[in-house]
This record gives sequence, C-alpha cells and structure tokens, in this order.
Amino acid sequence: MPHLPRLLPGATSLLLAAGLLPACSPLPKVLKAAQTGQSITVAPAVLESNGQQVRFEVTAKVPANHLRKGAAYNVALSYRYQNGLREDTVGRLTFLSGEFVYDEQQKNMLVIRREFTFPYAPQKSPGELLARPDARLTKPNGARLKGPEMVLARGILTTSQLVVRQDSLLTLLPETVSNDRSGTRVLPFYFDAGKAEIRNFLGTNVAALEDFIEANQRTEKVMIVAGHSPDSLDRHDPRLPDRRVQALTNYYKKRVDEASYLNKVSNIDFETEAYRRRWDLFLSKVQQSALKPAQIDSVVLLINDSPGTFAEKEKRLHSLSFFDYLEQYIYPVLRFGTVSVRYTAPKRYDSEVYLLSKKIVEKQTEADALTPEELRYSASLTPLLAEKQRIYETAVANTGAWQAYYNLGAVLLMRSEKETNPKVVRAYQRRAAVNFTLAAHRNPTAELFYRVATAYHRANDLTEARQSYDYAIKLGGTPAMLSKAFADKAALEIEMGQPDEALRSLSYSDPRSYQNLMNRALIYVLKGNYPGAAAIYEEALALRPQDPLVYYSLAITAARQHNEAATALHLRRAVGLDRSYANRAVEDLEFREFTKGKQFLEALR
Repeated sequence: MPHLPRLLPGATSLLLAAGLLPACSPLPKVLKAAQTGQSITVAPAVLESNGQQVRFEVTAKVPANHLRKGAAYNVALSYRYQNGLREDTVGRLTFLSGEFVYDEQQKNMLVIRREFTFPYAPQKSPGELLARPDARLTKPNGARLKGPEMVLARGILTTSQLVVRQDSLLTLLPETVSNDRSGTRVLPFYFDAGKAEIRNFLGTNVAALEDFIEANQRTEKVMIVAGHSPDSLDRHDPRLPDRRVQALTNYYKKRVDEASYLNKVSNIDFETEAYRRRWDLFLSKVQQSALKPAQIDSVVLLINDSPGTFAEKEKRLHSLSFFDYLEQYIYPVLRFGTVSVRYTAPKRYDSEVYLLSKKIVEKQTEADALTPEELRYSASLTPLLAEKQRIYETAVANTGAWQAYYNLGAVLLMRSEKETNPKVVRAYQRRAAVNFTLAAHRNPTAELFYRVATAYHRANDLTEARQSYDYAIKLGGTPAMLSKAFADKAALEIEMGQPDEALRSLSYSDPRSYQNLMNRALIYVLKGNYPGAAAIYEEALALRPQDPLVYYSLAITAARQHNEAATALHLRRAVGLDRSYANRAVEDLEFREFTKGKQFLEALR
C-alpha cells in the first residue's frame, strides 16, 4: 500500500483564514475521506518505452464515502524529468458519476482504471511519474484544495530503443561531362489499377518529362510502350494497354506543341507498342524481388508449366502463401508505361566550367551559360560542402534535374553529420529527405526511394520513412538492395512499436546479417523469449566478438531472467570493451535488481 498523503495540521484553517475557501466548504472533508485508504498503482511498475510512446495503466481506488454533491476528487498525472526542470501533463482521473465503478471485492471502494501514453524521448529517462490529488467544487471557477504529490513510478526502461541500423555508405553521384551531348532519355510512368489516366504524383515522371521537353533538346525519335498487371481490374479491358499508350502519346504531343520551339510533332518519329498479357514481364519482376528462391521457382513453375488461360493462372497465384507480396510489391509496377526519347544537343567543352558556375551561382551570368551536367560537374571541383550546396541549389532552381536534387540531399546529410546542435542536425536531415524525395519523383527507382526512406528515418519521421521503404521494395531491385531495404524497414517497425510487422520484414532479408540478428534478438527480448534472444545474440557475437553492445544486450537478457552471475559476466565484458557502458548500466533500470550487489559493482570497475 503506498504512503497515504494527508493535509498538514492546521492547513485547512490557514486556507479558511486566507479566504481561499469558504467556511462551509466540503473540500477538506472530501480530500481527507478520499485519501484515507486510497491506493494508486501503475502497471507496469517500471515504465517502458514502446516504440515512440510510453504506455501504462493507472488504477486508482478511493473510498466511496468521500462523495459529496457539488464536489469532486481528482488525481492529476504528470511526468517530471531533466532534474526537475521539465514537467509534462499526462492526464487526469476524476471521481464523478460515469467515470468510476464500484470495486467487486471491496464494495465501499470506487475504481477508475485507465490507460495513458506520452511521447518517448531520450531526455525523459531518468524521470518520475507523479500524481497530484485535489478536491474541487464542480461549479464553474470553483475552489480547489490540493493534496501533496506522490511519486508513482521512476524512470523509463529503454531496452526497446536498442535497435541496430547501419546506414549504407552515403556518396555523391559521380558528375562527369562529355563532348557528346546525344543520348536517350527513358522515363517510366505508373497507372492506377484499371485506369489509363496519367497521374501527377508519387511514382510518375510528369515533371521530368515536362522539364525535358521545355529544355528543347533536338528530338529524333520517341518510343512509347505500356502494359498491365494480371489482376482482374487491369485485365478486364483488353485495350487498356493501348489506351495507356495513347494517353502518353497524346500528352507528349500536346506538351511539344505548347512548350517546344525547337521541335515539331510532325518531325518526330513516334513508335508505340502495347504489351498485353505478358507473363514474361511479370516473371522478370518476380525474379528481381525479395522472395526466396524456392518461392520464385514455384511462381515460374505455376506460370510456365501449368495449363490454363491467363485469368486461370492468375487466379492460382492467389493460393500461394506469399500472394500478398505479389499483390503489394509486384502488381503495381506492372501497370506501367515508358517513354524513351532519342535526342541530340550541341557540343560544349568544359575548360571554363568552374569559373562560369561561380558566376551563375553569384548571378553574374545567365544559368544557360552551362549545361545542367556541366553545372553539377562544377560541384565536384570544390572540397567545401557549403560551396557544393550552393551549386546544387542553383542547379535545382534552374534545371530541376533529379541528379541535382539527389546530390543536394547528400550534401545536406553530410553537413548534418558535422553539426552538434540537435535542432540544426534535424533541420539538415529533413531538408535532405525533401530533396531526395524530389529526386525520386523525377527518377522513380528502388535505390532512390530507399535513400528517401533512410533520410526520413534519420530525421525520425517514421511514417514517411516507412512509406518510402515500401515504395522502394515495390519498384524491385537487386537482392542485396531489397534485403537492406527490408532490414531497415524492420528496424523502423521496431522503433514504431510494431514487432510482429518487423519479424515479417526480417523474413525477406538476410537472416545472418549482424543488423538483422541484433534486431531479431531484441524482438525476442521484448516478447519475453529470453532463451531464444540469448541464442541469437550469441550468433551476432560470432560475427563481432569485440562488440560491447552484444555483451550489454546479453546482460539485459540475463537480468530479465534474474540471473545475477550471468548479468555481471556480460556487463564486465561490455565495460572492458567500452567504459561508457558502465555509466549506462548504472542508470539502466533493467539492472535495478542488482545495483547494490557485489557482483554488479565489481563488473563496472
């Protein structure tokens, strides 16, 4: 039973004398009656972060004899941290009719049981959950009589934050210039199921196509193709691919008439083709997916070796245990169209590139003094990140090329790594994510959307990051890239408090990578499978025998099993590799059971 707060002797008479309470006020009796025999408990007893939230349940029991007409008893909850400098309101329990029930065992007790959450942040541990009781008159602006505060719980368990994510190496796209200005531009488009309308949002290249046409490169030939996915919405109309081809062709011709002074529709050779019921396109995407080899083989066998019509084979796909992957990640990218443009442009040498780029940045000459490629190339001629940033910002403003957006994002992330102020770091990360997004919308590839996802992940914008991981996976790519995308998506889902979703993502990634072993073991810890977690941590240790985090994680796993000797052994090894883990262990509530024990103290020396 927690300590029952009470009014100090004479406190009520002082309040009456001060005129803060009317002489006939029922509040002192309400407060005293409510706090005589009350209990307020929290479950779990030690708060724990769950993704980005701290969730807990508060149960308050109060004697029923405190009830008075026109008055109410309240318990205000708050969380205090940063050595008492910060305090956040959490919620309130109010014993009014409709808010409480009668306790089944103790009929004279009123009960309120309610779940609360507040956002987790690293600076909130250590801290303490407080309850501040009071009695108040229920009329508007009624008087209030406060009781003393109570500490309900101390600190936050942060084990769920031990997620491992290893960013892939961040590099700038290589910038080169060539005297040969001719080439072929390939722009993919994607359509909604059953539709042929061009959409001007995620997954399209409308902006890139318009930028290309307005750049007035001399166009020789335009090749346009389109296809459809196997599902019933797309295949019900046998002319849907033709309508998609026609939509892209009409759009291209219309924009040339409106925006190009160098090209005429009559002088451009248009070649079109509609792909109907092409299983080879479907199988190509399946073979570039994250499905396991046996699953890929079963799809190939079903399509190539089983009899039946196109619709019958598609219906058989629904019986596969992994059909949801096909539906979510393969079907959408088969609703495609592609515009390929063969063009020529005047030649230009790069002897004055750097000087001209500085003049363009400083607005001393027109932006068209350099080609977009030459302007971006000039950024590689300076080692200063600030100067690179200005060049790429100028390239973005004047050309809108996806390469410029991408490299601007990369430079902003590089600058974030050199900052110490968290607000400045976050600002750079968010700007980087926005520029990667603009690059990916102009050149929708799995690699670019994966970079969008990692940038949002760094910036702690988890919802945006998850959407971008999903889109990268849908676009397909190399097995290594898809494995990394699923691994990072799993790490994000742990951070979002979704361990079951994380396990599903991990099933499509390399099961023996260090990152995946550590994150799978963490999920097992959070789910209470401590022997399973310890076994996986041992596998990670075989990959990195000098990693203090693995030993620290093993110590947590042992502590949850109340194994003091094993806890001390693993902590000793972690501290031996990295002294910072000693301070970490002292503050970690996972070890609260052992903090005064000899073995624990010796392990931290």
